[in-house]
Amino acid sequence: MNDDSTLFGKDAFVASSSRPGANRSQPARLRVPDRMQAILDPACIDERLPGDHEVRTVWAVVERMDLSAISDQIEARGSSPGRAATDPRLLVALMLFAAIEGIGSCREIAERCERDLPYQWLCGGVSLNHHTLSDFRVGYEKELDDLLTRMIATLVHQGLVQVQRISQDGVRVRASAGRSSFRRGETLAKLAVEARRHVEDLKKQADDPALPARQKAARERAANDRLVRIERALELLPAAQATKARHTGKPSKDQPPRVSTTDPEAHRMKVGTGAILPAYNIQLASDPVSRAVVGVIVGNHGADGQFSVPMRQQVEQKSKGKITEHLIDGGYFNKNALEQAHENGVVVYMPLPQATEGQSDPAEKKPGDGPGTVAWRARMTQEAAKLIYKKRASTSETINADLTTHRALGRLMVRGITKVKCIVLWNVLAYNLMHFGTSLLS
Repeated sequence: MNDDSTLFGKDAFVASSSRPGANRSQPARLRVPDRMQAILDPACIDERLPGDHEVRTVWAVVERMDLSAISDQIEARGSSPGRAATDPRLLVALMLFAAIEGIGSCREIAERCERDLPYQWLCGGVSLNHHTLSDFRVGYEKELDDLLTRMIATLVHQGLVQVQRISQDGVRVRASAGRSSFRRGETLAKLAVEARRHVEDLKKQADDPALPARQKAARERAANDRLVRIERALELLPAAQATKARHTGKPSKDQPPRVSTTDPEAHRMKVGTGAILPAYNIQLASDPVSRAVVGVIVGNHGADGQFSVPMRQQVEQKSKGKITEHLIDGGYFNKNALEQAHENGVVVYMPLPQATEGQSDPAEKKPGDGPGTVAWRARMTQEAAKLIYKKRASTSETINADLTTHRALGRLMVRGITKVKCIVLWNVLAYNLMHFGTSLLS
């Protein structure tokens, strides 16, 4: 063995840390950890958490929320049998605070509830597992949408948010499905037959004493989930056929559509990187001044043009206000939507297409243009309109970047458009709370 191996022996520290003048005949004085010593710490968990920690603001806002729509669904009442339910305020606060910190995994949230002080403070001794958190996170779409409506109404009432002018943009977020999971109708039918046969085989094995009951239940649950997804894919196949025929102009038999067996409601579309992947199209509307998110739509089609009118209707319904100006990018070009906006007194700021050689000026009237489209073409040649449109990028683009980079919308870990919308709503609620938390307490 090499003499240098003594560096890893008991005298390694003394040999490496000695200096001229030290008495090497005496042992080094060291502060050695003693993990068996008793600690007397009478402080409660509330005293350990700093008074200005942001989790206190989250809890204070949640305490003011009306969560009766969720609590009314709790079945544990009075002295009736069954385990007590977890306080919805605790679960809402955990979801919001985790979204603020960019945590999208319920397993990680459950782990933090055991080791991290802010989460321990929220829980206050209440034990939680990731199943409870997962079920709650995606089980209340309507209630979450109502929470966003009340939040927007509060901010509008306080004069902090305006909806006369809104900025809209879409971000396509990768779905929890692989590109290879898309199957044609013929293959889906075969997979459905195999999945049904597999479920029946598992039922016949229910009496097998060699398998633990927990393992049997897990296998049956997985088989049933796969069967449900395949059957759902078959249900959505006609709609996919119609959509593809409308976009390509070719009979579906020439290019048969495919539907994912992992997430049937996810469609393939071009994402921010330029790749074509299974994704959802998340549309957000915001106030360019306060930068508050005031509208949310989740779709599974890559084209943006169909979302401008529904977004205005949603924002007006949530805020009880009237939109007069709408900032959107060129991907929203839709003549019918422009005409409808013109009829409703909404001024649309959307850039004109780039002029190309051999084509007419984009500002000139084209065949089929209505008064709304003509007015838009003329408007966007003016410098004042171009300056107003520039406010869209500084608002919508940065909000999208915040939600996809710093929150939990980088990639979706749930399946189905309903669950996806729940995830988006949690993140939007957390974003607004993060920017207007103290104002929501006044």
